[in-house]
Amino acid sequence: MIRRFPEDPNTLPIAPLWRRFAAILYDSLLVIALLFVVTALYLAAAAGIMGTEELKTHLDSGGMERDPFYKTVLFLSVFFFFAYFWQRIGQTLGMQVWRIRIQNADGTSITWTQCLLRFMIAILSWLCLGLGYFWMLWDRDRLTWQDRYSESKVVVVPLRKN
Repeated sequence: MIRRFPEDPNTLPIAPLWRRFAAILYDSLLVIALLFVVTALYLAAAAGIMGTEELKTHLDSGGMERDPFYKTVLFLSVFFFFAYFWQRIGQTLGMQVWRIRIQNADGTSITWTQCLLRFMIAILSWLCLGLGYFWMLWDRDRLTWQDRYSESKVVVVPLRKN
């Protein structure tokens, strides 16, 4: 479902790097909490399937570190946390606090495909020591790698009047 945001997209400035990092810091705390909950649910389900004694043996032998299904569940949980907010309202909780939003150039919400592109390129950006984010300091349009590849942008949202 594509949503059109109320502001004129041509009047919204590109979000500065410091706001993006502040939102990332805020969201990282939420993601850590999410990972704790997902892990607890995963362990509860594994205990129900394997039994507590076999699960304890599995954990003691380092089985969780080698469990591709567990890693996939964690990866998908984080992706869907971001993608749900980005696609639905253009903002994660951290982005709402710092008044920034992801949107298309025409002022509409991004698609699930764009969410996946943003997410994967953001991971690549971090793996390159944040280069994909710092790229906006040299980019003529002040866009990061994930902005460019997903054909979207992060803008500052004006304060709402009551």
